[in-house]
Amino acid sequence: SDSGSDSGSEDSSLSDSELQAAFASGLLKPGLNVVLDERPKLRNDVEGLRQCLGEFQQRQLAWVERLDVTLGPVVDPVSQSASNKDAVDPENDFQREMSFYRQAQAAVLEALPRLRKLQVPTRRPDDYFAEMAKSDQQMQKIRQKLKSKQEAMERSEKAKQLRAMRKYGKKVQTEILQRRQKEKKNMLNAVKKYQKGLSDKLDFLDEEQTSSQGNKKGSASQRIKKGPNAKRRYKNQKFGFGGKKKGSKWNTKESFNDVSSFRSKVAHNKGPGKAGKGGRKALNKRPGKRARQKMKSRAR
Repeated sequence: SDSGSDSGSEDSSLSDSELQAAFASGLLKPGLNVVLDERPKLRNDVEGLRQCLGEFQQRQLAWVERLDVTLGPVVDPVSQSASNKDAVDPENDFQREMSFYRQAQAAVLEALPRLRKLQVPTRRPDDYFAEMAKSDQQMQKIRQKLKSKQEAMERSEKAKQLRAMRKYGKKVQTEILQRRQKEKKNMLNAVKKYQKGLSDKLDFLDEEQTSSQGNKKGSASQRIKKGPNAKRRYKNQKFGFGGKKKGSKWNTKESFNDVSSFRSKVAHNKGPGKAGKGGRKALNKRPGKRARQKMKSRAR
């Protein structure tokens, strides 16, 4: 029996080798598989398609036999409007897939009530197992991928806006620094001119003071000046304003020219009793602090 099996296997191996040699030499003709030398030409048989459509229309089948639903996309819940076909960019994967999804959703919303009205079951029974084109896990992965892509686009837009805002802020900051440097340069030039005697104006000091006050108070110039508060009004009513206090003893043009009350002896310490009180020392006595301050203020 062993010898018979060995001979049978040897014959089968020889037959396989012979078949391979015949196939290589081209002696075998094609059987079930048809070998095509060139690709078939595609045909758009419009007349044939119209004929088939006419045959389907002549049958006048019920809708449950056809199950055709032709609708546009469902209304977008965000924009509360149906998406326009022209507005969908075919190169944008997210918009294209969302348009398909909304169109399918519209078809489901239209077909389900009609199927339930015709008492057609629309849910699979629990013991029904069939291989779907795409599993639920795969569809969830696609949905998560589309969602992540949309979030990435939103983050990209926010990043662009932040970059634009930072660019604008840097531009404003640069302009402020340039203006400050220009003001500082102008002030230094004015100080140099004043030191060299080329100019006798001190306007740059007033500008510096006003600019510093403006920086401290901010928009104080735009504030509306209000009247005195209640406490101040009560004191004014009780004690009165009291008239002018500061600057009341300042000289005017008339008082400066009036010398009728001037006495040279008293002014130059030559009056009676002046020499007896201190003699020569009284003449050289240093004036007090307040008198010195007044003298300095007059010299200015």
